[in-house]
Amino acid sequence: MARISFGVCFAPDPPPSRWVDLTKLAESNGFDYAWLFDSHVLWQEVYPIFTLMAANTKTIKIGPCVTNPGTRDATVTASALATLQEISGGRMVMGIGRGDSARRVLGQKPVSVERMEADCRLIRDLAAGREVSYDGVKIRIKWAEHELPIWVAGYGPKALRAAGRVADGVIIQLADPAIIKWCLQFVREGAQEAGRNFDEIEIQAAAPAYVADDLEAAREQVRWFPALVSNHVVDLLKRYDAQDLPKALTDYIKARDHYDYQDHAKRGAAHADFVPDEVIDRFCVIGTVEESKRRIQELIDVGVDQFNLYLMVEKPEAVIKAYGEAIIPAFN
Repeated sequence: MARISFGVCFAPDPPPSRWVDLTKLAESNGFDYAWLFDSHVLWQEVYPIFTLMAANTKTIKIGPCVTNPGTRDATVTASALATLQEISGGRMVMGIGRGDSARRVLGQKPVSVERMEADCRLIRDLAAGREVSYDGVKIRIKWAEHELPIWVAGYGPKALRAAGRVADGVIIQLADPAIIKWCLQFVREGAQEAGRNFDEIEIQAAAPAYVADDLEAAREQVRWFPALVSNHVVDLLKRYDAQDLPKALTDYIKARDHYDYQDHAKRGAAHADFVPDEVIDRFCVIGTVEESKRRIQELIDVGVDQFNLYLMVEKPEAVIKAYGEAIIPAFN
C-alpha cells in the first residue's frame, strides 16, 4: 500500500497530563503528528501543553489544529512557536484558519481570508528569524532559526486558493474523497497563481476515527463531527451559490436546527441529532480494521498525504493501539 503519515488530534480538557500520555502512546505506535484544538475559552491553553508534549517525546511533530490570527497576535504566535522549536528540536508545526470556535465564543466573526494569508507569511518569516514589516515597523526575532511548516485549513474556494499560495500543507476537515477531490482543484489554482508546485503541498484529511465491529456504536462516537462541519457549511452558503458547492457537503444541513458552541466537538451533543448515518460514514473513518484501511486507501487515491485522527471518542487509547498494531504498518 502507499505511504501516508498519521496524526492524532485532541481537544485539551483537563488534565494536561492526559494529552501528554496520549501523545507518548501515539509516538510509540508509529504516529507522526500530535495536534491540539486551539480554542482558549472552551479548552485549556495549548502552549503550556505543547511544552509538556515536546519535553516528553522525541520524534512526533506537534502543533495547533488550528490556531487563528484573530484571538492570537501573529507576533506572539511566531515567538511562542519559535521558542517551542528550540524546546522540541524543530518538531513544531502550525495549523491555522480563519477562527471558528475561538472567535465565536467571544461573539466575534472569523477573520478574512486576506488577513489569514498575510499572517501566514508574517509568522513564517518571524519564526525563522527573518525581518518583517509589522504595521510599518521593521521587526525580527533574532534568536529564531527554525523554519515553521504552516498548514492552512479551509473548505471554500477562496480559503483553499490562499492555502495553495502560501501553505506547506492543507487541512481539509472531513474524510469524504469526493469532497476532498473538489477542494483540491482550488488549492491547485492557488499554487499556480503563486508559481508554486502543487505536488509539494501536503494534503491532510482530518476527521474522527473509531475502530469497532459495531457500526451503530461507532457512529454515536462521532456524530458530533458532521455537526461541527455544518458551521463551516453555513458560512460557505453565505458566500457562495449553493449550486457552486458540492451537494454532498451542503444538503445535510437542511435539517440543522441550531449549534451550541459550549458543546463544540463534544460526544453526545444534542445539536448533532440531525446528522444522518450516511453523512457520518462519508465524513469519518469508522468500522473494522479492514474497513478503516479501505477508507484510508480511498483518501490516498485522491491525493491525501496525512490522515489526522480526531480522537474525541471513548477510549482513544484503544484506537491508537489498533492503528499502531494493524493499520499504520499496512501503509509503511
